[in-house]
Amino acid sequence: MAIKFGTDGWRAVIAEEYTFGNVRLCAQGTAELLIDQGFEDRGVVIGYDTRFGSGEFAAAVAEVTAANGVTTFLGDKPAPTPAVSYAVVSRGAGGGVVITASHNPPQWNGYKYKPDYGGSASPELVERLERNIAGAEAAQTVRRMELADAEASGAVKLVALEEGYKKQLASLVDIGAIRRAGLRVLVDSMYGTGSGYYTRLLSGGDTRVSQLRGGRNPAFPGMSQPEPLAHNLHGLISTIRRRRASVGLATDGDADRLGVVDETGRFITTLETFALLCMYQLEVLGRRGPLVRSLTMTSMVDRLGELYGVPVFVTPVGFKYLGPVMMREDALAAGEESGGYAFKGHIPERDGILSGLMVLDMMVKTGKSVSQLLADLHGKVGPHFYDRWDVNFPERDREQIAGRIDAAHPKKLGSHRVEDLETADGVRFVLDGGYWGLVRFSGTEPLLRLYAEAESPEEAQTILGELRGLAGV
Repeated sequence: MAIKFGTDGWRAVIAEEYTFGNVRLCAQGTAELLIDQGFEDRGVVIGYDTRFGSGEFAAAVAEVTAANGVTTFLGDKPAPTPAVSYAVVSRGAGGGVVITASHNPPQWNGYKYKPDYGGSASPELVERLERNIAGAEAAQTVRRMELADAEASGAVKLVALEEGYKKQLASLVDIGAIRRAGLRVLVDSMYGTGSGYYTRLLSGGDTRVSQLRGGRNPAFPGMSQPEPLAHNLHGLISTIRRRRASVGLATDGDADRLGVVDETGRFITTLETFALLCMYQLEVLGRRGPLVRSLTMTSMVDRLGELYGVPVFVTPVGFKYLGPVMMREDALAAGEESGGYAFKGHIPERDGILSGLMVLDMMVKTGKSVSQLLADLHGKVGPHFYDRWDVNFPERDREQIAGRIDAAHPKKLGSHRVEDLETADGVRFVLDGGYWGLVRFSGTEPLLRLYAEAESPEEAQTILGELRGLAGV
């Protein structure tokens, strides 16, 4: 089979395509990539999430990289993906591997590759890695040594990733002020790798952190998948209302994404959250610099760029596109609609835990609740309401659906005039008033994603319905 990487790594169903044999092929391709770059002595950092078998799959990767002569640092326990990415940078490693399927359903697992800068691999680097994997499969050449032998020889070193990562977070946000603020923070770790981080970072003061779904359960019960969206956060929302908490923070399976619930129990969309975090950088911290967003991210960011006199760069979906632009432009922040946000001075990659700390820091510095901050944002940029529909479809129908989308040239969506079409990633309908609709295929699952941002929730729903009609699904 051909192993292909999507918007962020390779993902497949465990025991079908996601097997030890295929993971070892990925590891062989990774080892050859590092050797080609002359990075074998700098080494590779390997981390993993809380999914079924992730620790064992990570060990299989370590056996292969070590056998190829690549210095290998293997995490000693499940860790957030951003902690692994930061370890790549702080250790000066040549690259990193994370065994995770992020927010996918529990039967999935995945393989993310992080280059030496700690971000998502660029499309060019992914192509090289895929060629190496295909070559290893064709030649049936995978070097491997037993993990016990690799550890005994020093070829594999077990490393703790948490403490260095927490120190980095504390250097970016005023942890002391948050501890003293007396906030009541409710955290939903969704049985993922973010479990315990907010508690350990913020303990010792007047702020109280309570955690839901903090243990390890690879079945991810009570949710369709460990993605911090409203339909998966009923427990967090109801508990906030019952306990009158200050805010709710939810991280996904590998803790690189963030969901926010305000003090009233209202889920703050990922587009609103990123716009708030950009306002935090520009207004609260008084910083200036470019912003980067994916084409599925809110046009509120564009309006903030106009108000504060900073440029906004737009990329296709995925941090493999956002990260390189963020580095090239020395941007303040980068964000995508899935709930992943990155910030200057850290790694050019999503970090759900840092994003949540920044929400708390914004609340402390302004003395305002999330709902008050959102009202301030809308006062600056106008009303923006967003929704997304994910529609399953049979894989055999993909070409027909794509053909219908490409042939669609509506003059209006909802009550808005279509002013332009953009096709960098899917088909994006640019509407009057700064609003938009988008149709694109998921890069990791057989899903058609429909997006809309409009001046009211009702108008967004109307646009989504018309987009679904255009696609014929």
